[in-house]
Amino acid sequence: MAKEEAISLDGTIDEILPDGRFGVVLENGHRIIAYTAGRMRRFRIRSVVGDAVRVEMTPYDLTKGRVVYRERGPGGPGGGGSRKHR
Repeated sequence: MAKEEAISLDGTIDEILPDGRFGVVLENGHRIIAYTAGRMRRFRIRSVVGDAVRVEMTPYDLTKGRVVYRERGPGGPGGGGSRKHR
């Protein structure tokens, strides 16, 4: 169990960095470096520049975080029927 609760904030990806990391601009204007959460890696959820994301941060280091959710945007997967099943 963690001593402190994680801080959850919304932001937008503005840069893609190596090793599954992203530059994220938060709603309050701060810029942080965030990495992809394990569940997003497991389900192969891809993120690109301009995606709205939810980031969890620890109160001990407010310059780093973890991308835990990517908002579904227009033109993204989910109900479009892009795969053909036979």
